Amino acid sequence: MHWYELHNINTIDTPAVLVYPERMRENILLLKKTVGDVQRLRPHIKTSKMVEAVQLLQAEGINKFKCATIAEAEMLGLAGAADVLLAYQPVGPKIDRLLQVVEQYPDTKYACLVDNSASAITIAAVFAAAQRTLPVYLDLNIGMNRTGIEPGPYDDVRDLYLELQQIPGIKAVGLHAYDGHLHDTTFELRREKCNAGFAPVLALAAAIADAGTPAPLIVAGGTPTYEIYAEHAGVECSPGTFIFQDWGYKEQHPEQLFDFAAVVITRVISVIDGKHVCVDLGHKSVASENPQPRIHFLNAPDAEPQGHSEEHLVVKVPDTASYPVGTVLYGIPTHICPTVALYERAGVVENNNCVAWWKVVARDRKIMI
Repeated sequence: MHWYELHNINTIDTPAVLVYPERMRENILLLKKTVGDVQRLRPHIKTSKMVEAVQLLQAEGINKFKCATIAEAEMLGLAGAADVLLAYQPVGPKIDRLLQVVEQYPDTKYACLVDNSASAITIAAVFAAAQRTLPVYLDLNIGMNRTGIEPGPYDDVRDLYLELQQIPGIKAVGLHAYDGHLHDTTFELRREKCNAGFAPVLALAAAIADAGTPAPLIVAGGTPTYEIYAEHAGVECSPGTFIFQDWGYKEQHPEQLFDFAAVVITRVISVIDGKHVCVDLGHKSVASENPQPRIHFLNAPDAEPQGHSEEHLVVKVPDTASYPVGTVLYGIPTHICPTVALYERAGVVENNNCVAWWKVVARDRKIMI
């Protein structure tokens, strides 16, 4: 029996996402080994969004985390996380919600991103009114062109950082740099591009320290580049996908040895003709932002996903005689992070049996706050 198959599959409705805690644990151990110091790890929990996944990380001594939503920040508070960076600049009602999270979970140290003076002043006013000071990280754009400001000219950005330290209600403590645009399959090329983008960040950090203020903390990277940032002393690394791994990263980054630890299951619901079947895996069940194939079936490697709609996926196979109605297919999504967010709960697999269900708590935009 293959590692991913279930003895009790007949009790599990489809589509469903399954997680394999022992494989998750092995991925965490590999992460620790490649970085060497758990204090330099700040995993992003956008991939799992589950308290139990956070607990597996905590069990291995990892107590600092990154997240992207208020719900994820609250989930980390529920899990008793020690240190949480909301890797997002809160705007509008998110500022008040972040304050409520900070007040609700006093044992968790929270921080957020800012990338401009006006937003920083608005956030600061809310926290100052509550007689609190929120640590903030200056968000830097190192090529992704999504959020943040460019690290240079160093004098201007340094002055902004110093300004953030003087505004009542907030205090600048670090720099944040994310390079999600780097996916080169060749590791050395990825390292070259990563280090080129990171050089201005290091120069900015030096300029800030030279101004007589404490050297800023630096949080950088994701799963594709965390090992490169680990080569820079003191930089905190923020991989996320590693805990489950997915087909996209496995193909793009062959040097990384993380194992698949999450699987999506689906059933054949109709045989169309001699070469095509339909399964119950629509847009609502697997991340669909990428072109096909959006999923790769472990027990049907020759299957080719084709037509896709809300609740259906048409799959081309060599011979439908091998895939009668009711056949279960076990697949690895191209992109696991948004796939997990499509499910309210995940089946927990131990010894080839689904033995429990973990709630995907932070898939919701709101938990309590």
